[in-house]
Amino acid sequence: MASKRIAVVTGGNKGIGFEICRQLASSSDDILVVVTARDEQKGLQALHNLKTSGLAESAFVFRQLDVTDPASITSLADFIGTQFGKLDILVNNAGVNGVIVDEGLVTSLKLQPGEDTSLKTYLAKQVTSQTYETAENCIQTNYYGTKHVTEALLPYLSQSSSPRIVNVSSGAGKLEHIKDDRVSQKLSDVGWLTDEVLDEVVTGFLQDVKDGLLEEKGWNATISAYIVSKAIINAYTQILAKKYPSFRINAVNPGFTKTDMTFNKGTYTVEEGARGPVRLALVPDEGPTGRFFFQMEETTF
Repeated sequence: MASKRIAVVTGGNKGIGFEICRQLASSSDDILVVVTARDEQKGLQALHNLKTSGLAESAFVFRQLDVTDPASITSLADFIGTQFGKLDILVNNAGVNGVIVDEGLVTSLKLQPGEDTSLKTYLAKQVTSQTYETAENCIQTNYYGTKHVTEALLPYLSQSSSPRIVNVSSGAGKLEHIKDDRVSQKLSDVGWLTDEVLDEVVTGFLQDVKDGLLEEKGWNATISAYIVSKAIINAYTQILAKKYPSFRINAVNPGFTKTDMTFNKGTYTVEEGARGPVRLALVPDEGPTGRFFFQMEETTF
């Protein structure tokens, strides 16, 4: 087992996460993928589907993981430490969109020829709504969930000869979508980015949600939490990359992919959406770090 590369994929039971698990295992015989999911039964079904897809059964194991539950995170970290003593690849894929969706309107929604086919535009259509509770859950899942899982697993990533962290982000998190100039300035000043700055931004944002100040601050009120959470993930990626220069740590936008989150509306298949995260998970030691990618191509934050 010591000769195998160990990979953890959060939210690996469906959509892009499931496909990342499959592509990682199929890329090499020396990778063992730890498939995680919040719902144990759904995770075990995903494990069964992976093991019966023609790949070696020994290429996968399952562990339950709720990225918002400290006890669940600790349990996963203890498992990695006890079973393997190291971790080579962490793909932070688990996430939520932070909105309440009108399923009836979504299923009837059609993308028009020439329309901006981005997740941001799609979610901003009049089929979703955001509350303080959904906004807070979005920040807790997408940012703090990613951060807490990463921090718990860093000791084992440090034991790897070639550690990789891939944060699955979104084009919605690009700085051009941050309309609050104060927030945009803070997140664009890479030299001054710290965990404390990120905490200040999300705390201030959630207070704006609570006070009903989103429109006044220039936010798209409908999906503002999703935008902020992904912008923060992009900034967190840069902080981590500076802190751990021997790691390869990158963020990636998989594109507007047909998954449950988008009710299978999208431009790309899950196979296409997973290629970028998998490529970055397998990037060579001299490869990029602290960067942002759209699928296979580097882009700006």
